Amino acid sequence: MATVSPPPWTYALHLPHDPRAPGIARAALRAILDAHGLADLRDDAELLASELLTNAHLHTTGAYGLRLAPRSPGGVRVSVWDSNPEIPPGFHVGENAPRSAEGGRGLHLVRACADAWGAYSLGATHRGKLLWAECRNEPTGSTPAVSPHPHLN
Repeated sequence: MATVSPPPWTYALHLPHDPRAPGIARAALRAILDAHGLADLRDDAELLASELLTNAHLHTTGAYGLRLAPRSPGGVRVSVWDSNPEIPPGFHVGENAPRSAEGGRGLHLVRACADAWGAYSLGATHRGKLLWAECRNEPTGSTPAVSPHPHLN
């Protein structure tokens, strides 16, 4: 008897610079995770997306986007891109936001809650950056790391 594997999936949502956009993206995230049997990741993934989307909304004036992709086994990568090429303080591996900083606490929360996380610049041809974080169903014992090319994973 042949088995049928579900097709691979990746979702991308292009968002306008609108204060309602992060909420719309979180609703889409919940629906996508439910549809793919990952409802148990909703709370963690939504927290990660919320912090990354809020950062994009607060620190850019243009559009930004949310991308969701499965990670094996039983995980999801939440990525947010925006037009600001600067990686925020506190999001590099081994770096914390200065105690005197007025912002950066949300990204510290991402680092604390994600199973893996990272950031990279989109380079000279594409203006902006992408921040990503992963959550999984089971503990992996892995340490957070910046992947030089997470879009190729």
